[in-house]
Amino acid sequence: MQRHYLALTAAVAALGMTATLSGCGTGSAAGDVTLKLVAADYGNSAANSSTKYWDELARNFEASHDGIKVDVNVYSWKDVDRKVAEMVKKGQAPDIAQIGAYADYAKAGKLYSADDMLAIRTQANFLPRLADAGQYNQTQYGLPFVASTRLLFYNKKYFSRAGLDAPKTWDDIRDDAVVLKQRGVTYPFALPLGQEESQAETMMWLLSGGGGYTDDVGSYDIDSPENIKTFDWLKTNLVDKGLVGPVAPGKLDRAQAFEAFTSGKVGMLNGHPTLMQEAERKGVQVGMVPLPGITGPTEGSMGVADWIMGFKQNNHREAIGKFFDYMFEDKNVVAFADEYDLLPVTDSASAVMETDAKHKPLRKFLEALPNSEFYPVGNTSWARTSELIKQNIGKAVEPGGSPAGVLSEIARGAATAEAAE
Repeated sequence: MQRHYLALTAAVAALGMTATLSGCGTGSAAGDVTLKLVAADYGNSAANSSTKYWDELARNFEASHDGIKVDVNVYSWKDVDRKVAEMVKKGQAPDIAQIGAYADYAKAGKLYSADDMLAIRTQANFLPRLADAGQYNQTQYGLPFVASTRLLFYNKKYFSRAGLDAPKTWDDIRDDAVVLKQRGVTYPFALPLGQEESQAETMMWLLSGGGGYTDDVGSYDIDSPENIKTFDWLKTNLVDKGLVGPVAPGKLDRAQAFEAFTSGKVGMLNGHPTLMQEAERKGVQVGMVPLPGITGPTEGSMGVADWIMGFKQNNHREAIGKFFDYMFEDKNVVAFADEYDLLPVTDSASAVMETDAKHKPLRKFLEALPNSEFYPVGNTSWARTSELIKQNIGKAVEPGGSPAGVLSEIARGAATAEAAE
């Protein structure tokens, strides 16, 4: 982890500096301001709706910031991105939006940059990989809100009974899956390449094979030799050998695979923190290890982040910045991450969770986060490219399918989407 960020944070705090970076202008005019905030709901019922978090945060913020009110509206993840897009199109953009992507709005010049809004100490406190992932054209517009990483999960009971060690390499996965199949496990390795979230499963495998969606300069490299080799291996060693269960990978969604794991039907699969908690609630003994690679565990993992941003339309830059500085205080970051079994996005909040015994089950995920790779969300063609992956990647491992052909088809679509931006 790049500790100079912490050094900068400490230096700023020691000087008592609370102003934003110089040259930001005044933004909000004098007088009362009401910030319109739209956020996504991470809960699965009224009892744990994110509305409770946001309402409490807004009231506490208002109590210490005279003249600023916060009007909160929380929508389901199915609706929130569309709602914000409709508001922007009508010229009624919220001041703050917590949604899944920021790049289109940054490209259109509708967002304040992090430099425009945040105190130095706040901006310096983001985990570096997450700050980088929030950049469009080398400027940060997307502020990371929460994150998660992925590890390989395995059913400890099945592995213990079969005398198996946790897998470290791809060959270990294959060999363990053979044994689990012989012992009657329904899904020796669950491989969800259905349309729900196959862009995530795909990226995990590409990273563990030394590839990824983009090259070193950020250009799409979807049909690279490394990526083709990865899917050739998957098809030949897992799918063709019948080690992935009764549902074809291209028809298996993540939710189905996770439900099968928590029901004791899966030997191994790639998972995130929420799955860990749900499996343990249902009595499944969970083992977790870094994603196995070709010759050993991968050094990094796949990371996923959701984003929050400030819109320029209402000229409330100063008030938005004050709200963000408050929202990113450790107590608020940890409270949300803790409620939904997610990971904090700041260096200091991560340190709080790492040292608290209450959060011990999350430590392996926290350890993986600083070195994780994220979707190329700063690329405005990513949304279309992601859809192409979800729609087509399952075909790469079908009987008679061609990994090279499918990856090349997706790569051509990605190039077309990029050219259209």
